[in-house]
Amino acid sequence: MNRKSLLFLSITTSILMSCQRENRAETIGDNNPLLAVYETPYEVPPFDLIENRHFKPAVMEAIALQQNEIEAIANNSSQANFSNTIEALENSGNLLRRVTTVFYNLSSANTNDTIQALAQEIAPELAKNNDNIYLNEKLFQRIQTVWDTQLKLKLNGEQTKLLETKYKAFIRNGAALNQSDKERLRKINEELSILSLKFGDNVLAENNSYELVVENKKDLAGLPEELIIAAAEEAEAKDKKGKWVFTLHNSSVMPFLQYAENRELRKKIWNAYQRRGDNGDKYDNRSNVVQLVNLRMEKAKLLGYKSHADYILEERMAKTPQSVYKLLDQIWEPALKKAKEEEADIKKMMVADGIKDNVQPYDWRYYTEKIRKQRYDLDEQELKPYFSLDNVREGIFMVAKNLYGLDFEQLTDVPVYHKDVTAWKVSDNMGNHVGVLYMDFFPRSSKRGGAWMTSYRKEKMEGGSRVAPVISIVCNFSKPVGNNPALLTFDETTTFFHEFGHALHGLLSNVTYESLSGTSVYTDFVELPSQIMENWAAEPEVLKMYAKHYKTGEVIPDELIEKLQQAATFDQGFATVEYLAASYLDMDYHSLTEPLNQNVVPFEEESMNKIGLPSAIIPRYRSTYFNHIFSGGYSAGYYSYIWSGVLDTDAFEAFKSTSLFDEKTARSFKMNILERGGTADPMILYKQFRGAEPSIEPLLRKRGLDGNKQPAQKAEFNVKPDNENLDEFKP
Repeated sequence: MNRKSLLFLSITTSILMSCQRENRAETIGDNNPLLAVYETPYEVPPFDLIENRHFKPAVMEAIALQQNEIEAIANNSSQANFSNTIEALENSGNLLRRVTTVFYNLSSANTNDTIQALAQEIAPELAKNNDNIYLNEKLFQRIQTVWDTQLKLKLNGEQTKLLETKYKAFIRNGAALNQSDKERLRKINEELSILSLKFGDNVLAENNSYELVVENKKDLAGLPEELIIAAAEEAEAKDKKGKWVFTLHNSSVMPFLQYAENRELRKKIWNAYQRRGDNGDKYDNRSNVVQLVNLRMEKAKLLGYKSHADYILEERMAKTPQSVYKLLDQIWEPALKKAKEEEADIKKMMVADGIKDNVQPYDWRYYTEKIRKQRYDLDEQELKPYFSLDNVREGIFMVAKNLYGLDFEQLTDVPVYHKDVTAWKVSDNMGNHVGVLYMDFFPRSSKRGGAWMTSYRKEKMEGGSRVAPVISIVCNFSKPVGNNPALLTFDETTTFFHEFGHALHGLLSNVTYESLSGTSVYTDFVELPSQIMENWAAEPEVLKMYAKHYKTGEVIPDELIEKLQQAATFDQGFATVEYLAASYLDMDYHSLTEPLNQNVVPFEEESMNKIGLPSAIIPRYRSTYFNHIFSGGYSAGYYSYIWSGVLDTDAFEAFKSTSLFDEKTARSFKMNILERGGTADPMILYKQFRGAEPSIEPLLRKRGLDGNKQPAQKAEFNVKPDNENLDEFKP
């Protein structure tokens, strides 16, 4: 077919699809803003126009449109090639991605009962649509043809990676299965989509439903004044004026555990926290975990894998469950040794307080804070006035400016989805538009816990021009109290730096294809850009840029910085052990090769006994509220944070060996890591930046786990690259 014929066919198809959309929109009864062109600054979503009733009609319309696009590709009479098959597939579903991106981002950051109910209706429709694509035999035959003839096509590195990604996606989603197995796979995918949503909804409901109501002022002993004021405001908002209400949101429960002198109340709120999803009520998640684990295992076996972990890790840097366990084991022994030393210190202080009981999980944070103050004369409340949210934000902007030449300007003319949300225009040092960044900081009942980065539009090339991304970071920081601004703990400060690192990964992406853009990388690589940013937060040079007293403007004094540095490895045994315990738990669930036929509570106990987890520590996330692996994208992947910790500490040494804002090093990190997305094997990209594979030693040193100095060792991963075909990016 000549170019004129192709153009005519393209225009005709577009007109037909446009008419179909218009006709369907008429049946909806009004104009649906999700289906229209976004006539907003920078084409951000028109949050002010979007209503709950718009979502399902828009999703169904977008699914129908994508199915038409898929049928057009599959039934194309022309010989399959990269352009009419792989690129056409890549460009299909644009409207569906746009609609579902808004829907699912709001379901996490600003949900309500209607959205949660809609999610239960929409999830199986999306699962069915996904299966209709991956199990389309004609479409797969065309992809197979392109895959088999790729050597003749003279593709560049990114095109080769896109072809590989699409081909593997079809294989891994059942394209090569027989018909009966395909039907079973469809059923599994539908059930998984619903169970995953139900799990997350239950955790959110548990967080929102619990209240620790304090009526006697003496029970507030030890608590910081700002926490008391916040609890009073929470009580007043819930018609309990004159009382104090504490919740299971981290900004409430964690400082309560850290400072409350009343041990029985600490125990009470702790038990509520660690029993979420395990109360035998309508929000119980135990059976959901069993079903999720078993369905995932069945799906993996259907696709020819030994376990869900084997299936997942095939497309990760780790490659195998054995490699993950080996990495975890490398760190577990020194971390456990340090944690036991920390526990002994706590026990001594408890004995001095007349408590003969063993150290309990609800004692750890309380006594750790007392030991920190005693040992380093460091009180977190003394630090907080220097970390107002506005000052931390400006400090992060300065770091981004010094490293990557970025400027940030607040936008007041763009719609936002909640009054707490701010929007920012991001430009480079030449004045070019880089993207838009939303920031949403404070907890509310409509927002799930934790912190994350997401996107409303990913970067890609379209018509020879870069489509600028629209990125969002969502956190749950301590709210402003009274007339004071929001004052962050240092942990919250590093969380802000962390999520901003993810945002930079999305904002600075510079690739051709959306599916390879920004954070579309292996999950055990995606945390490198975020975790390396944390390193700047505590550097004295950087602290003096942003850590200023919110009342006086005084720069954080040297003695406080010195105390902060001296305490840098304090309690790292606990922090590492609770994290590793959750990583082992994740792997134990997803390495199963036979169905789980027991309650998750004894399974978890057996898993933790196997590694010798002390009774004073529980996994960072217990099974019934482990959102990362049962309602997020980290199944058989929670280890990723520690592997990225190996990468980020090794990578940061490249800056420390020169200067924090060394232009050449920053340019290399930007060009090899931040701009490249998933266009090449991550170890190749890392080696192009660093010149070698990472060593585990910097991580052990940073966490104070190095003990007796050992010769530098490589992290125990099978890191042989998948594909060496890529363009070099050297500074």
